[in-house]
Amino acid sequence: MSTARPFEPEALLAAASVATEGLSDFGDASFRPGLAVLCDALNREARLSEAGIEGLRQKLLTQLGNRLRVEQWFARHPEIENEVIGPVTAIVGVPRTGTTKLHRLLSRDPRFYTMQWWEAQLPVPFPDEDLKNPEGRIGQARAMCDYMTQAMPKLMAQHPMSAEEADEEVILMEHSFLSAFNAYADVPSYMNWLAQQDEMPAYDYLKRIMKFLQWQKRQRGITAERWVLKAPHHLLRMHLLLKAFPGVKVILTHRDPTTSIPSISSFIHTLWCIYSDRADPLRAGAEWNDIMRRAMLHTMQVRQAAPGQFLDVRFQDTVKAPMTVVRRIWDFLGLPADAKAEAVMERWLVTDEKSHRGGHDYTAEQFGLSEAQLQRDFAEYRARHITA
Repeated sequence: MSTARPFEPEALLAAASVATEGLSDFGDASFRPGLAVLCDALNREARLSEAGIEGLRQKLLTQLGNRLRVEQWFARHPEIENEVIGPVTAIVGVPRTGTTKLHRLLSRDPRFYTMQWWEAQLPVPFPDEDLKNPEGRIGQARAMCDYMTQAMPKLMAQHPMSAEEADEEVILMEHSFLSAFNAYADVPSYMNWLAQQDEMPAYDYLKRIMKFLQWQKRQRGITAERWVLKAPHHLLRMHLLLKAFPGVKVILTHRDPTTSIPSISSFIHTLWCIYSDRADPLRAGAEWNDIMRRAMLHTMQVRQAAPGQFLDVRFQDTVKAPMTVVRRIWDFLGLPADAKAEAVMERWLVTDEKSHRGGHDYTAEQFGLSEAQLQRDFAEYRARHITA
């Protein structure tokens, strides 16, 4: 696509309406300013490749189309609004601290609702879909996973992809256009703008989609007692997570930032390279080092007012003694041990070990980072959670 400004909000809105056969209700209008700022940043700053332009443009169109179709479903089935979101548990930590492994492990417990990757990417049933059999969406999500891992093979070593595994709700929060789009491209003006906004609408929209997904699950005969969410995104917005889900239980995962920050920098740079052939590893390192530094300090401050809502889990425990961690979590949540769930989890752990392909090789210096600088930037966090 050769046009100088391929991302124009009104054109995207119009295209989404056409793609959904003329739907026009996008829901709450709070997403519109973010869409405009994001489009400007993508046009001016992101240095996208031709393929990246098309890929991100399609991503935005899909999200806008989802907004239209979500409102259509709520209008047709007003009972969705009456869905009650039960107790919520959220796994939160810097990326590369075991959050994904822990989330997918807990998803084996039938007492938890989770959203699988296909549900987060394709939350709206296809027009001809039997609500009891979403095989079409699952198949499309599998193809999407295959494309991503073929386009960037390093992804499987960094973050094993699977359409039918639990994944992050931030994928849904992106529909608010108040989210961490810097996971896909270097968009500093958008992120600076986002830092000045009230991001509560993103959480409001998340709860709306959770109701929709829960309603769909129940059409498939799936019921559970509580939700388990997972997203590093909440670290910088912990005050909003606690406000959105009163009484939420937060599982905080910990790993030395001298290891985790270079690792997330490498992962983010890999994602940027999907959409740009000029992705700057130094920018990825600087951006995510600063975000995670501020995020950790924010969560450390917020939790002081709600100490009973947090459980600390070390990365090395998740890796070396995952079932011990699970039992700690059950105790933290007031849930009895479940022998059947434990057996399923044990089997999954064996399978999961086989899914990790290749190594994740990098150095801190590739991303403009150093051990001394990381120790300095994260001194307060390390003193409380790593070296104490």
